[in-house]
Amino acid sequence: MSASVLYDAPGPKAVVRNRLYAVVGSLAIAALIAVSIMRLADKGHLAPEMWDIFNYAGIRQNIADALLATLKAFGLAAIGSLVLGVLLVVGRLSDHKPIRWAATTFIELFRSLPLLITIYAIWVGFLTDYSMWALAAGLSVYNGCVQAEVLRAGINSVPRGQSEAAYALGMSKTQVMVSVLMPQAIRSMLPTIIGQLVVTLKDTSLGFIILYPELLQTARLIASNTQVNGQYPYVSTIVVIGTLYIAMCLLLSALATWIEKRGRRAKTGIKVAPGAPAAGIPAVEAVPGPDAGGAGGAGPTAGGAGGTGVTKD
Repeated sequence: MSASVLYDAPGPKAVVRNRLYAVVGSLAIAALIAVSIMRLADKGHLAPEMWDIFNYAGIRQNIADALLATLKAFGLAAIGSLVLGVLLVVGRLSDHKPIRWAATTFIELFRSLPLLITIYAIWVGFLTDYSMWALAAGLSVYNGCVQAEVLRAGINSVPRGQSEAAYALGMSKTQVMVSVLMPQAIRSMLPTIIGQLVVTLKDTSLGFIILYPELLQTARLIASNTQVNGQYPYVSTIVVIGTLYIAMCLLLSALATWIEKRGRRAKTGIKVAPGAPAAGIPAVEAVPGPDAGGAGGAGPTAGGAGGTGVTKD
């Protein structure tokens, strides 16, 4: 029986006990789901009329507009957070103390503030009439600070000898950062970077606090202004909008996986130049020369029968 370094392999009794726990836990979860579905059905939330509202062209158009608004805010926030993250990590790793302290203070301040407060403060203080830009700015500030820390971890993971070798070649610090450290940091931390972008996409739902018409705000308006059989279709609306969020996050995660696999293939698919010849093996095969006239069988040499191999000038 094999054992891992982190834990001992379970014995026969432990295997049976773990399987029993898994079966009991699965049955308990299934029972909770069944009870929830039955209660929702008893209250009429699962009636066909509750789902039929999404066949109306007006509601579908509202959802499509909200989806587009969500993607707009996410696109602006994604670009802004990545650009701000690069600037902050460069400032945090700067040799100048004022720049380094300013970048560190900015990162620690906005990482500690709740994102909702940041978005609301930007909206009230600066962009009252531009809710989309306020949402994108708040997301950019918070996620830019997180991306800066991710990039800093990636840069610190690069072996120190690479930057020392680059400095020895006469490269400046900017050249070392742009050409040596940053590309390797981005490649090594790419899954984490895209994972944070997924968080950014989900955080666009906080735009409801500033009345930005994204998916969550539109879902609230649809559910509160549409009445079916004397009830408001909150359950069906939440299911539909939640499915859209899940689909977008899964597509973004699939994109991250594809980029990571493509980068791995590109890294392992580089043709390797032939190595140095082994000891005792000539690097270049000898090319037979013209027939020699000397007794020693040498090339065009002088020296008579001894074949001393002294070449002619």
